[in-house]
Amino acid sequence: MRLGTGPVQRRLVDVVIAVTMTALTITFALQYHPGAPWPPFDAWAIALSAVTGLPLAFRRAAPRTVLAVSCAGLVLYSAGGYQPSANVWPPMLAFFTVATELPTRQVLPGALLTACVWEYAGLSAHVLSVVVATAQTVLVLGLAWAFGAGARRLAERNGQLRVLTRRLQLEQAARARHEVTEERMRIARELHDVVAHHLSVIAIQSGLARYVFDTEPDTARTAVGTVADTARQSLEEMRGLLQVLRLPPADGNGPEAPVAPPEGSTPGLSDLPELVERVRAAGVDADLSVTGVARPLPPGGDLSTYRIVQEALTNVLKHAPAARATVALHYARDLLVVRVDDDGGGSGAERLPGGGQGLLGMRERAKLYGGTFAAGPRRQGGYEVLLTLPLPAPPAGAYRADTGTGRPRAGTDPAGTGRGGGEETGP
Repeated sequence: MRLGTGPVQRRLVDVVIAVTMTALTITFALQYHPGAPWPPFDAWAIALSAVTGLPLAFRRAAPRTVLAVSCAGLVLYSAGGYQPSANVWPPMLAFFTVATELPTRQVLPGALLTACVWEYAGLSAHVLSVVVATAQTVLVLGLAWAFGAGARRLAERNGQLRVLTRRLQLEQAARARHEVTEERMRIARELHDVVAHHLSVIAIQSGLARYVFDTEPDTARTAVGTVADTARQSLEEMRGLLQVLRLPPADGNGPEAPVAPPEGSTPGLSDLPELVERVRAAGVDADLSVTGVARPLPPGGDLSTYRIVQEALTNVLKHAPAARATVALHYARDLLVVRVDDDGGGSGAERLPGGGQGLLGMRERAKLYGGTFAAGPRRQGGYEVLLTLPLPAPPAGAYRADTGTGRPRAGTDPAGTGRGGGEETGP
């Protein structure tokens, strides 16, 4: 905390000012001996100087009381006939504090008291005329009042600004929560479709197993195995669905990416080549690269990974349509690393701001499946989106993905095996 901003700090500043002003006044008066007609600066004068200056230590806690005590000390000091100009400033500082802390109506009595005391102190010295003493009092008092009132208005504006800033922060937090809710509801709708598909598979396979249980035991065992695997996947998807439904539902459908998949389909990594082709057709020079031993993800994770890549490429289309973009998938032993970057294409547009819904959706999807997500500008220019997701153990006979970085052919899956027939290789 900076000095002077808290109650303790302000009190410390006031104590230092009061002690310093009193000490300087007494030191000056003891060193300065003007002689007649003023008596020597004795112990009574020192005591009156302390009464006039030391109360300033409490000037912000009790401004009117401090002003009254300081003015009384100056009157007694002036009545004693001591040398002038030694104790005139503490009452003026006390009045400045009154003008700073109190509204105009409450400052007026203090202004009259200070003016009378200063006028008396100036005339009791017998060195100033009434005109000069009055002009001096009005000028100094007016300046102190003007500066004090200005300081009070500035403090009031700062207080209002703090209130407005706090209100804005609360509104921004509420808006951010609303955006997160919308994104989670959007994800939940997609997971609902995945779970519904699983349940349909379970119903069909269990019915098949019951139908051929006696006549075809092998087929029944295969169907029961499919039911078990699908049920396990369904449980995982249901956990994710319940996780994204932690927040209250929000109205609205949420943002939709312009680069949309075909109607009626549930997209996944196998649709990335078509997605890249659509982006390339829209004007972005895009490539797809897949390395490592490719293996399937759970349906929900497959869908979420596709959506993250889709959102990243959509962002390139919106903000850097002249850029060159690269989608790189790397299958490690237990991790899938997805990187979408572009060179910026000479565009200085800023992308994916910290509170954007697209970024929120990406982060929520990655978190849902235990992954990590990062996005930001690259040092060499452009933008980068990085996603990591845990992978299941590689199954026996897993095929190895193409390691080239050339453009994929439309109609091939991300592993480069080709839907229309491709050569499968061992790991």
